[in-house]
Amino acid sequence: MNGNEVLRIVDAIHRDKNIDKEIVFEGIEQAILSAAKKHYGEEMPLEIQIDRGNGNPTLMKEGEVIDSDLLGEILGRISAQTAKQVMIQKIREAERDALFDDYLAMRGQIVNGTISRFEGGTATITLGKVEGILPRSEQIPGESYRVNERARAVVLEVRKAGTRVKIILSRTHPDLVRRLFELEIPEIAERVIEIRSLAREAGYRSKVAVSCIDQKIDAVGACVGVRGSRIKNIVDELAGERIDIVRWNDSLQVLVPNALQPAEVEDVILCPMLGRVIVLVKDDQLSLAIGKRGQNVRLASKLVGWDIEIMTREELNEQLDKSIEAFSEIPGVPDQLAENLVEQGFFSFDDLSVIEPDQLAELSGLSLDDCAPIVEFAERESERLEREAARQKAEDAMKPRVAPATPAVESESDSGSESIGAGADGDGSGEAGSQDAALEVAASEDAASEVAVSEDAVSEDAASEDAASEDAVSEDAASEDAASEVAGADAGVEESPVDDSSSSAKQGDVEELDAEPQATMTELPAESSEPTDSAV
Repeated sequence: MNGNEVLRIVDAIHRDKNIDKEIVFEGIEQAILSAAKKHYGEEMPLEIQIDRGNGNPTLMKEGEVIDSDLLGEILGRISAQTAKQVMIQKIREAERDALFDDYLAMRGQIVNGTISRFEGGTATITLGKVEGILPRSEQIPGESYRVNERARAVVLEVRKAGTRVKIILSRTHPDLVRRLFELEIPEIAERVIEIRSLAREAGYRSKVAVSCIDQKIDAVGACVGVRGSRIKNIVDELAGERIDIVRWNDSLQVLVPNALQPAEVEDVILCPMLGRVIVLVKDDQLSLAIGKRGQNVRLASKLVGWDIEIMTREELNEQLDKSIEAFSEIPGVPDQLAENLVEQGFFSFDDLSVIEPDQLAELSGLSLDDCAPIVEFAERESERLEREAARQKAEDAMKPRVAPATPAVESESDSGSESIGAGADGDGSGEAGSQDAALEVAASEDAASEVAVSEDAVSEDAASEDAASEDAVSEDAASEDAASEVAGADAGVEESPVDDSSSSAKQGDVEELDAEPQATMTELPAESSEPTDSAV
């Protein structure tokens, strides 16, 4: 076995597969050892060592060194194939480990790739030597992809799957917005401007809080760019997702109003013991502060890291009165303690159940023995209210199912009475029943009117037919009288020799007279299709 050839192969594998040379040497040693055991037997003690300098292998059998020139002849063709398979498997494992380590270090970083195929909504993206998977759950809602299209995503997770590396990509993770800001805005890449916090709902809206170490630089303006040129590239990459850039401040009194923009905030009340912020706004700003489906306040809460509760001043005063009254009913709680609890932001028994007895003792000045029953009472009341809310929710869910079980409407009077009875219940099902009954009554009235119209039409048709028949009878009588007069005239005239042409002419005249009443009778029904004055 040529040592230079071994060194050349090791160096080529190291450069092509990006595998450490020591791992390649170990793979070759393992392959030669496996082939030697196949030749000498599994029980034979064998040792193999490859010189890292010159590449010459050394095989020892029972302490004796076997000549390297005879090594190839001893192993044979079958043993060489076994060594080749072992070496290939070892190299594949080393290549997988190298890829795994590389992409594990890239977690949270953005990568570029080409979409190669789709499998059940999951997109497969080619990332050079390896393929990444973009599941449907990690795709931006409403975004469509095509084969051979370029795509950007962040590395979410890296796994080992057999001899391959499975890379999970994501386009919904907040780190994608962070990396796009670093690519599009040089000040962020240079750490002049820092992204302090980020909250995102993929496909809909994101909030980014930024700050700058240089007071001369406007952090928000630098991120937006001239006429929005910088932020526009990021929005286009995120399929039109809205991005709010917020100025960061270490004081919550300033940060919370900034996070709730564009809503105007009247006052901010902090509740440190519960990690809650109560924000007071005007009535006309309430819906704007909450946002569509609570999106604005939800993202602001994630951005500042505190629970945010939006209220008007009237709602706050009403909640304070209810909470003081409820806490005053707890055994062993004086009125002053109830007011102190409300001032700290404890508005319900659920809030009071999470407080520790030592914290309550510090707040109230009571002993731990006196505070423990108060916390236990709050826990019991919280569980009771939770059960009642669950039962009420179940009852509300069952009501729409019971409503359709009412008997069908059979007559107009019954439908009217049932609709009135259903409306008296005061729920949505009664109103639906009354509407259905009203529709059925209207349908029956329409049917009755249609029947009346059809009867009138039948009577008009019958009257027109009677009038037509009377006219036809009168015309028949007139034609018969005319025929009889012609016959009498012919009988009174003396018989004289006439030619056949004159007789045929007279016969034709008589036939014409006979044919005229028939033509009149056939034409009358068509003329009397519309009702006459007498029929009406």
